Amino acid sequence: MNKELRILIVEDDEALATSLERILNEIATTTVSNDGLEGQMLGQEGIFDLAVLDLMLPQVNGYDILKYWRNESNLDMPVLILTAKDTLDDKVRGFQLGADDYLTKPFHREELIMRVKALLRRSGSMGNDNQLSVGDFSANLNNRTVAINGTNLELNGKEYDLLVYFLQNPDTIITKDQIFDRLWGFDSDTALSVVEVYMSNLRKKIKQLNTNQPIRTLRNVGYMLETEA
Repeated sequence: MNKELRILIVEDDEALATSLERILNEIATTTVSNDGLEGQMLGQEGIFDLAVLDLMLPQVNGYDILKYWRNESNLDMPVLILTAKDTLDDKVRGFQLGADDYLTKPFHREELIMRVKALLRRSGSMGNDNQLSVGDFSANLNNRTVAINGTNLELNGKEYDLLVYFLQNPDTIITKDQIFDRLWGFDSDTALSVVEVYMSNLRKKIKQLNTNQPIRTLRNVGYMLETEA
């Protein structure tokens, strides 16, 4: 499992959700919601690399969730619709609202894994052979190492997770809250200030190997990994 990747599963069938969680834990850290409204709110946090979304959900259906994510939250997170609704009209509507893929139930485990990995590679969250290359950085997600121009960075666990999060979202503003929720979790008792501590440590280590500091602080907004000077 690549703990750097996070997948949101929105599925109201608890048995199926548990099965999906078990399957996708081989690829990423998973978060499960059995409720449409909760799933919508989790997704709009912008901390997930992909969502697996059912259509028939309590409170808010999958179509409305997808529409909200794309139009109101402007999320470009890949979304795989996983549903029993298998008519052509259902599929067309899903794609028109911004779905990236559509898989009907029942499904084969291998096909689900293949489609999820394909979406993650297409979005840049997962490179070929679990490699990421951004600017002067190259990351190996299998052995959890990152190098700058071929020289390995000495990073602890959270520092590595933090840097990979930036590498998966280059030239994108990432807020302190997003970093905290992704690395420490929504329910963590840790103070939000821990983000600044890890950011400071990470920037110092990068500076030792790189004359330019690619991670820019945007005052009162967040941080951004810039790929161009």
